Amino acid sequence: MVQRNDLLAYCNQLLQPQLFKDYGPNGLQVEGRAEVRNVVSGVTASRAFIQAAIEQGADTLLVHHGLFWRGHDGSVTGWLKQRLALLLAHDINLLAYHLPLDAHPQWGNNAQLGAHMGWQTTGTFGDQSLGMLGHPAQGETDATSLTRALQSQLGTTPVAVVPDPERTIRCIAWCTGGAQSWFESAIAAGADAFVTGEISEPQAHLAQETGVAFFACGHHATERYGAPAFAAHVCGHLGLSHQFIDIHNPA
Repeated sequence: MVQRNDLLAYCNQLLQPQLFKDYGPNGLQVEGRAEVRNVVSGVTASRAFIQAAIEQGADTLLVHHGLFWRGHDGSVTGWLKQRLALLLAHDINLLAYHLPLDAHPQWGNNAQLGAHMGWQTTGTFGDQSLGMLGHPAQGETDATSLTRALQSQLGTTPVAVVPDPERTIRCIAWCTGGAQSWFESAIAAGADAFVTGEISEPQAHLAQETGVAFFACGHHATERYGAPAFAAHVCGHLGLSHQFIDIHNPA
């Protein structure tokens, strides 16, 4: 057992949310009980996730996608009321870290995706240095083999725009989630292929015109690794119970 404020302080020490310009508040979004014993991590604080965590006896949730985002009108109605009602009724803390969890060089979504894929990180790119650059794993030196590796690891079939299937992939760039707008930055950084979660209309044209392969592997699928890795480290350090609950999301 630890005090909530001690858990929060350690998370903030590691992720340094004050360094990021983000789309919503990072850290403690909903205050629950002061004493923490059982932490459940997940990608998104959806109602299904909250309910599953309650069934497992959680007193604290640690997620990547929290409840509050820039542009929300501030009203507590509908789906937001339902999620908050569950948290408040069970006195559960909600900690959410968005960009700080993407960016952490060891426990972050990008670092963990690279580690699970076996990519060798060589640098970063893009706004706030969130994107990563590196070398593909052995046997992933063209678009066909990279597609197979992504399918095997992530359990999804990527939406792939591959102008030249035989182009050798020496430099791979990646940024999890909805980072499709970073494709131009990845191209400028010298990438032969870019992996992210989503694709929009412009990226298909850019891939065709530049010859750089684009892989959209799912927002959720690419961001399943950061929260459990980070929470496992934190809970191991503080002596807390931890489990990860993955609520399926096809997006």
